Amino acid sequence: MSERPGAALSQRPLHFFVVADCSGSMAADGKMQALNVAMREMLPHLVEVADLNPHSRVLVRVIGFSTGASWHDAAPTDVHDFRWNDLTAGGYTDLGAALDLLAEALSPEHMEARALPPAIVLISDGLPTDDWTGALDRLLAHPWGERSVRAAVGIGRDADLGALTTFIGRDDTPPLSASNPEQLVQMIRWASTHAGRVASVLADPELPPEPEPVSEVVW
Repeated sequence: MSERPGAALSQRPLHFFVVADCSGSMAADGKMQALNVAMREMLPHLVEVADLNPHSRVLVRVIGFSTGASWHDAAPTDVHDFRWNDLTAGGYTDLGAALDLLAEALSPEHMEARALPPAIVLISDGLPTDDWTGALDRLLAHPWGERSVRAAVGIGRDADLGALTTFIGRDDTPPLSASNPEQLVQMIRWASTHAGRVASVLADPELPPEPEPVSEVVW
C-alpha cells in the first residue's frame, strides 16, 4: 500500500464479493473442505492485487447460500485485515436468494459514488433450486450490478455451467471448472485475482497483465 500523504483519502473502494454454495452436496467428496482451504490460499494473492494499485482499497464480503442465503461476512473488510471463517454445508441451492442479498448491497444507497465496479466471484457445485434468473435480473437492474466484474467457478461434474455462464454475462469470460481439491485452489485463485484485477485496472490502466488462466481438468 502506498505511504504517500493523503493516499488513503485518494483510494477508491473496490467491493469484492464471494458468493459460495453451501448446499448439502458440497459436503460430499471433501468439496466444502477444499473450498475453505482454497479461499485461505487465495487471499494472499488478492492482497497482491490490492498492493499493485495504491489508488484502490479492496473490501471483502462473503455470502453463503443453501436453503436461503445469509451474510457469512457482512461488514466490508479491508483485504489486508480479512480472515476466512470456514463455511459448512447443508440444504438446497438457493442461488436466487444470494443474488437478492447481493442486489441489496449494490443498491445506490449502499454504494459510494466514487467506488470502482464491484468484483463478484460465484462458486457452486450444482443446479440452482429457486428463481435465480429473476434475482439476476434484479441484480443487473442496479447500475452497480450491471457494472460489476463477475467470475464463476463450477465444482465437479454436476455444476450448472449454463447458469454460471449466464451469471457472468460475457462471451470472453467462461466459467472455470474445478475437478479436484488442488485444482479448486488454482481456479478460485485465478477467478478472484482476475475479477479484482479487472476492476482495479479501471483506476490504474498501467497495472501489469494478469497470468493466463490455468487449464481445465475433468473431475
